[in-house]
Amino acid sequence: MLLIPLLDGISVPAWGATDDWPEGWPEEADLATRVALVNDGELEFIPTDAAAGAHYHRNRIAISEASLEQGWVELTQCHENLDPVPAAQILFRADGIRDLAVDHSRDIGRAWVDGHSVQLEDVGPNAELCIQAESRALQSLGDGLFRLRNGPYMRRFLDGYYPMRVVLSIDYPAQRLRLVGQTPVTQEGFNVHRTQHGLEVEATFEGRLVTCFDFCERDDESCGDMAPSCGSHPVARSKPTP
Repeated sequence: MLLIPLLDGISVPAWGATDDWPEGWPEEADLATRVALVNDGELEFIPTDAAAGAHYHRNRIAISEASLEQGWVELTQCHENLDPVPAAQILFRADGIRDLAVDHSRDIGRAWVDGHSVQLEDVGPNAELCIQAESRALQSLGDGLFRLRNGPYMRRFLDGYYPMRVVLSIDYPAQRLRLVGQTPVTQEGFNVHRTQHGLEVEATFEGRLVTCFDFCERDDESCGDMAPSCGSHPVARSKPTP
């Protein structure tokens, strides 16, 4: 069994031998057909109904005043509709996660933290897993601009990608910050709703998804005009010298 590591999400097992496939996965004769039907990695948003029963990945992210100084946000992450497999892992960047802990699990033989990963054994058909941590997902780009970047999210099998549903609940100090940009833009399959204390985001897609939400200090009207692309890993900017 091979494991496909993600920066900020679950590592989906890619089965390399039919003898290892769990019950309900295709027989060898159907492999070519199944692989031909999957996405090749390009991000494609799909209607919500098309992701029914797919891997459901929920994230609650809390940005505090301390987050603006240090970059660390509170993260609660839950996974449902996991593929029933003998073993899998959730893998994070070593320098991007701390205080990682399993909150609770269901229909999983064993779930434990190993460094910057959560290891799973005997994942059942009704499995659910929730973890807690602090994630270094908030970047100060200078000039009062902050970026919350998450992903890539993906559900991979061999060389293809299967439907996935990701929900982000983002809380931030609205008395201090205002939202000035987002990537991707709102469209069918990627919906963003503002709430009293933050944002509710729901994505249904195939391929690889990276999200960025840019915030400015509320009293800085000139902030946000020169935000770098979401696809890059921006470094902190500073105001030009007069």
